[in-house]
Amino acid sequence: MAENKKQTSQKVAHLAAETLHDSRASAIKKSLAASALAQAHTAKQTGAAMEHKAGQVLHSNKYSKETKTLAASVLAQANKERKAK
Repeated sequence: MAENKKQTSQKVAHLAAETLHDSRASAIKKSLAASALAQAHTAKQTGAAMEHKAGQVLHSNKYSKETKTLAASVLAQANKERKAK
């Protein structure tokens, strides 16, 4: 497995923490927030299922800018060697 040198930025980590405390946030937004926060200050990589979910969010018009920001962060930390399906 390739080593992940990228980490969630302070700004995105703050957004992720706020999202997890927001009772009105959608399940997908909270899921992306949890993944982004788990990758802050660690070498963890995005899993295949979360990578797929983040990709779907970025290709859809129905998600907010904040949700897409979380999705982009999660996707940026994905395993680059994983083959797209």
